[in-house]
Amino acid sequence: MDMRSPLSRVRGLGSSNDGIHHWWVQRLTGIALVPLVLWFVFYGVALASADLATVKAWVGSHYNPALLILLIVCLFHHGQLGLQVVIEDYVHTESTKVALLILVKLSAVLLGACSAFAVLRLTFGG
Repeated sequence: MDMRSPLSRVRGLGSSNDGIHHWWVQRLTGIALVPLVLWFVFYGVALASADLATVKAWVGSHYNPALLILLIVCLFHHGQLGLQVVIEDYVHTESTKVALLILVKLSAVLLGACSAFAVLRLTFGG
């Protein structure tokens, strides 16, 4: 016979309202990625045969650096959220799950920062 109250039996097992935030952010980054990826592919194809000076000039002109950094942030955040769901659903050992989640988050931050730095370096020279 369990002497705990119904509240104590479910404490820590219920919704923390984190799932809905995760779901919304993943959908919003996915929606933001559609025009950003189309824009990037369009100009990527146009610049495929261009030399480095032309690409640097394109990256540094008008709104392109901001859009490239927005693409990088959305892409890495969306990817990290997707991998987090896969890890949480299919990795059952708690220590492995935590280690993989930390690895994925740190990798997304590191690769995103390096990519943004590359865009800034192309934009401002150096």
